[in-house]
Amino acid sequence: MPTPILAELSDRLIYSAIAVYALAMLAYAYHAARRPRTLGQGARVAEPVAVGGPATSTSSATTSAAVSGPTPAARRLDRVAAALTTLAFVLHLAGVLARGVAAGRAPWGNMYEFTAAATLAATAAYLVFLRRQPVRDLGVWILALVTLSLGLAVTVLYTPAGDLVPALNSYWLVIHVAAAIIAGGVFTVGAAATGLYLLRRRADGRDASGQATRGYAGRLPAAAALERVAHTAHLFAFPVWTFAVLAGAIWAEDSWGRYWGWDPKETWAFITWVLYAAYLHAQSTAGWRGTKAGWLALAGYAAFLFNFVGVNLFITGLHSYAGV
Repeated sequence: MPTPILAELSDRLIYSAIAVYALAMLAYAYHAARRPRTLGQGARVAEPVAVGGPATSTSSATTSAAVSGPTPAARRLDRVAAALTTLAFVLHLAGVLARGVAAGRAPWGNMYEFTAAATLAATAAYLVFLRRQPVRDLGVWILALVTLSLGLAVTVLYTPAGDLVPALNSYWLVIHVAAAIIAGGVFTVGAAATGLYLLRRRADGRDASGQATRGYAGRLPAAAALERVAHTAHLFAFPVWTFAVLAGAIWAEDSWGRYWGWDPKETWAFITWVLYAAYLHAQSTAGWRGTKAGWLALAGYAAFLFNFVGVNLFITGLHSYAGV
């Protein structure tokens, strides 16, 4: 198939993926709005009473609403949302692959392509976690970020398929950038889980009555479950990010004759690494695990995003390859 046709096919597939992602996001949002409240931290399920004992209708009703499983309608909606997410991922993957074939290289040579690849990695990470962890409540936030990022990519960051700038024409583009993309995708899942964990824990702290936590936070999984998802995601992504930083240093020596020069991109990659290292250390340190560690994780993700957006668009350096 000729290159221009493949490039146009890639664009159409990405547009289709955006539409399906939006539908999946709405399905997850509707599911979150209808989900029953769950018990807060320290809440206790009411003990059954003996026949003829005192009435406990209010307590029983609250407990029943808080701990009952999903209804058949909710399970169907779960399956629809997951199916839509999977379909969008397949369209997204096909679009990224078509872009790579059209350009004749790895499809992450500018900000548009990196955004498409990084959001693909975030969706892939979410789908992997969805099979093993209670992360459905993350879906609306992750897909909102993916949909928004892809929308900005095709409207603001879009660059026609073409050759790489000479400095990027290296096999290290595949190794270094692929590692950064994978780490960024999993960091996105970790950031979403951390944000919801902090929201749930704050709500649990306000409601110490032992009843089901009110509002949106009351429909989230337990704080401990969200913290476990976040910690698992960061434990996986941190070594991958470490490898990406080291691979970037090796590429810098190959291209510029030095491993490290405190270029803005290198500096913010290191800041991101330090913040995530501090988060993982805080998780094992008494007095820092929990809320304080969670804020460190969010600070690490903010540094990661600034390294991609702020450094590429607003700061001049050796890594100025935005292509916009």
